[in-house]
Amino acid sequence: MVPAQQPGGGDSVVLERVPLKVKPPQMYQVVMLNDDYTPMEFVVVVIQEFFGKDRETATQIMLKIHLDGKGVCGVYSRDVASTKVDQVMDAAREAGHPLQCVSEPVE
Repeated sequence: MVPAQQPGGGDSVVLERVPLKVKPPQMYQVVMLNDDYTPMEFVVVVIQEFFGKDRETATQIMLKIHLDGKGVCGVYSRDVASTKVDQVMDAAREAGHPLQCVSEPVE
């Protein structure tokens, strides 16, 4: 806030508000990576369970992962993306699959 003088030379002070410019938080995409061992059906189920996608959308994401080597499952704030990665990695480990999942900043 910046002090401003009153007209007429009074000794009171008026403060002006300077609006703050707040930018939205950095978003992160959760990316699943292809491997030659994790069954496609397991990937579809994981996408449905942890990313709330319907079967058709989950299948499309799985095919993108399979064909392109990686695929975006969702975009979230940093903490939510990190939690999603942990959930996927835990589920894959428990099922004995080497599925990899990472989060990276959205450009």
